[in-house]
Amino acid sequence: MKPRRTWAEKLADDKDLPKVVNITGRMSQRWGRGTVVIPAPREVDGLMRKVPKGKLITINGIRAALAAKHGATIGCPITTGIFAWIAAHAAAEAAAAGKKKITPYWRTLKTGGQLNDKYPGGAPAQRKRLIAEGHRIVRKGSRWQVSDYEHALVVPPVH
Repeated sequence: MKPRRTWAEKLADDKDLPKVVNITGRMSQRWGRGTVVIPAPREVDGLMRKVPKGKLITINGIRAALAAKHGATIGCPITTGIFAWIAAHAAAEAAAAGKKKITPYWRTLKTGGQLNDKYPGGAPAQRKRLIAEGHRIVRKGSRWQVSDYEHALVVPPVH
C-alpha cells in the first residue's frame, strides 16, 4: 500500500488546473449560462493567505475573485470549498511541524458568516482564533457565525 499524501502534497497538486469550462447540462439548471472556473488548489490558498488579521472572506468571496481573475461567470463552489478545506489542513499540518507563517484559514467563512466545522479543530477552534482577532461570535440555531461579518469582509487582489 502506498503511503498517504500529506496535506501539503495535496495542496501542491494542481491537477492541470485552473481551467475555465462552459456551463452545460445539469450545471446550467443551477448556475445558468456562461462559464465556470475550476481553480487550482494553490490559487484558493493564495487568496486565503491575503486576508489580513482582523479581516474576513467567505468562500463565495473567493469564488467571485477567482471568476474575475479568469474572466469566468462564476467560480466553482464545489472545488473552491474542497481546496479551502485542503488549505486549512495543510496550514494546520505546517503549524504542527513548527512553521509560524501559515495560511490564516480561520478567516475564511462559509456563506452567511458561518464558521466551518470541517476546518482543523472544528468550529470551536475557529471561534477561538477569531475571538482572539477581535471578532464577536454568536450562535444562530445550531451553528456559530461572526456577528456583523460583512463589516470585516475584504476582497483580496487577484493577479
